Amino acid sequence: MFKLLTAASIAALSWAAADVAHGAVTVIGGGLAQACSEAALGGQDDPRFQEICTVALDTEFMLPRDRAGTYVNRGVLKLRRTSYSEATRDFNEAVRLQPEMGEAYVNRGAASIGQKRYADSLSDINKALALGVSEPEKAYFNRALAYEGLDDAKSAYFDYQKALEIAPEWPAPREQLTRFSVSRR
Repeated sequence: MFKLLTAASIAALSWAAADVAHGAVTVIGGGLAQACSEAALGGQDDPRFQEICTVALDTEFMLPRDRAGTYVNRGVLKLRRTSYSEATRDFNEAVRLQPEMGEAYVNRGAASIGQKRYADSLSDINKALALGVSEPEKAYFNRALAYEGLDDAKSAYFDYQKALEIAPEWPAPREQLTRFSVSRR
């Protein structure tokens, strides 16, 4: 049996929640929807990119998957600006259009984490993992944040470990794991 301890976990968790991982969706075919996708994938957070997404949704013909992906991407841009309620509305619309799109769920879970609704985030993140996402390490990382918010250090530790195993070059889970010490009993 082992015990996990975190140092200053509440302060670290509030820092980490602001740095929740986002999963954007690739939309191709040119036009504003693709520009929206590139902005979300490229880490942009300027509000003008949200407007590009909005204009794409209002004016461009898209297949349902691309329309849902554009809602996810606009939601990701909103998440980066901590507009959690607005982002959640976009993720809800993406789920309505494409209920099998894992990225919509993982990002809706991220919005819940940002609002400190940790228990609510778990069902969305678990659904995203069950459906499959292009960057599962982000889902595990976000689920670890949620577990920390729920004072479940053991589950958080294992999810940070899983995120690091999937993406060893990504520094975020490694940085979080430095706060843990494992002792055997």
